[in-house]
Amino acid sequence: FVLFHSLDELYQPFILKSQIDSRYSAMQDAEMPASAAQGSNGADKADDKTSADYYFDSYSHFGIHEEMLKDGIRTRSYMNAIMNNAFQFKDKVVLDIGCGTGILSLFCSKAGAKHVYGIECSAIADQAKQIIEDNGYSDRITIIKGKVEEINLPVEKVDIIVSEWMGYFLFYESMLDTVIYSRDKWLAPGGMMLPDRATLNLMGIEDGDYKADKIDYWDNVYGFDFKCIKSLAMAEPLVDVVDPQQVATTTAPVLSVDILTASKEDATFKVPFSLTALRNDYLHAIVAYFDITFGAGHKPVFFSTSPKSRSTHWKQTVFYLEDTVTICQGETLNGTLSCKPNAKNPRDLDIELTYDFKGKHCKCQRVQQYRMR
Repeated sequence: FVLFHSLDELYQPFILKSQIDSRYSAMQDAEMPASAAQGSNGADKADDKTSADYYFDSYSHFGIHEEMLKDGIRTRSYMNAIMNNAFQFKDKVVLDIGCGTGILSLFCSKAGAKHVYGIECSAIADQAKQIIEDNGYSDRITIIKGKVEEINLPVEKVDIIVSEWMGYFLFYESMLDTVIYSRDKWLAPGGMMLPDRATLNLMGIEDGDYKADKIDYWDNVYGFDFKCIKSLAMAEPLVDVVDPQQVATTTAPVLSVDILTASKEDATFKVPFSLTALRNDYLHAIVAYFDITFGAGHKPVFFSTSPKSRSTHWKQTVFYLEDTVTICQGETLNGTLSCKPNAKNPRDLDIELTYDFKGKHCKCQRVQQYRMR
């Protein structure tokens, strides 16, 4: 990891899974009658499931894959990084981690790969196999259903590993640890990783209307004090599309991940940041987004999930502040961002945000805890 200290669509709410994630709703609706009919035995079986099992179950429904495939920024960036560098794929053995419907495997094979092995743990692997067969690639693409850590590849080493492993806030529900495991076990010396770098960025936004509607609302609900729910709402980051007009500070790239050298322990970090006001405004939240680079090709391919870029299915992650920071142009908000996988469910994240501000019209200092789940 490289740490950076500084650097100079309207809302469409996307609620995290603790608020019933839209990605899972279709699957859950379809499964609910069956699970209810199982009675206590069904409940016992559900209790036997691990967090990883629920994670993979969520990717069994075609709806989440439709959303990702239709994300043109995501899918075309991978396509361009592969197809525009076909000479690097010619006669190479490729491993596609978390291959889903197999679209990246198809790109790699079309680019000239000798053989592509796609690993997928969820039930969508069955459709991936059919898609590969229907498109005439069965002799060049093999879909393996199972967990990466439990399967055996028919080859000892691969030349290229490709994976779309990123989650919200880059690390939420991400497969980075699985990609690292695959790299260490199967990537040949001098092999390529696609993508090969990810950068996490922060910025401050003005968002008074939304905060008043969704956070401050709980202060007075028909004359009653509901502040205990307000604390829950504040602790849950919002995944949403941020209007670029709301951005009120500079951007601070705080973390850079080199996929060729990163370790799974690097997903736990504490980094400083500094955000300088671009105008006189009020800061209600800190926004996180990430950039992805495919730098190993003849011409690097890059995409951003910034509010200032075309929206992706990752959107941005919004951390609301307890304080409303009255900030003047040129003033700086300093702080630290800490993140670690949750002890019970490593795909969830425990996040801490501290900030210290001393401005002309406002002074505040606070530590806030968040949980992405």
